[in-house]
Amino acid sequence: MSEEKSILIVSSKVKEYIKSKELMTSSDVVEGLNEKVYRLIDEAIERTKSNKRSTVRASDF
Repeated sequence: MSEEKSILIVSSKVKEYIKSKELMTSSDVVEGLNEKVYRLIDEAIERTKSNKRSTVRASDF
């Protein structure tokens, strides 16, 4: 069984932004975006490690 990941984004802000573009939000948007954020962070962590640093920087994204 896979471990459920914490939500890293503010759901209401995501929905508000999408609504501001005159679109609706499906029930799985937050979960899908959250997974994408985890992947981006994991990639930045790998880049940081490959550069032998211990601090993740904006440039790692």
